[in-house]
Amino acid sequence: MVFYRRKLPHWQPEGMALFVTWRLSGSLPAEVQKEILQSEPGKTFLIADRFLDKASKGPLWLNDPTVAAMVVEALKFGESSLKLYQLVAYVVMANHVHALWIPNAPLSKITHAIKSFTALKANQILGRKGKRFWQDESFDHWVRSEAELRRIVRYIEYNPVRAGLVERVENWPWSSATGRTK
Repeated sequence: MVFYRRKLPHWQPEGMALFVTWRLSGSLPAEVQKEILQSEPGKTFLIADRFLDKASKGPLWLNDPTVAAMVVEALKFGESSLKLYQLVAYVVMANHVHALWIPNAPLSKITHAIKSFTALKANQILGRKGKRFWQDESFDHWVRSEAELRRIVRYIEYNPVRAGLVERVENWPWSSATGRTK
């Protein structure tokens, strides 16, 4: 099992699926960060995710269809060409990304490859130069059972529905649910 710590602990048991979430730089305002710091252990992700889903201000660069489509293509490229992981589910929201994958490489290598490439391309698309795109650290959780994996797939793919962006999961174009038979 690989373990390292930055601000958050990162566990990567060999052969286990990982649920990973990363967000745009500056997407959590100070008051939400303060609430997270004061929250009970285990509530951090839920507080941040609830805010991110409902955010109507702050950086929302993933609302740009060209940027969102590029991030989806990068996720698929990471699986098909780079062979970094088996991609199980994903969704690109306005200010964050959820992905569920079975890694073939260390998490730090995977997130560096995806985030550095997409940051460079997104900043080019948006006409931004020399500015941070993604928050440095990602949230990750290793999946402990098949039932939990299925629950996380539903959580990821229903994210746009819960956020009130679409009525049906298959209507969100930047998700693994698009085109999937339900």
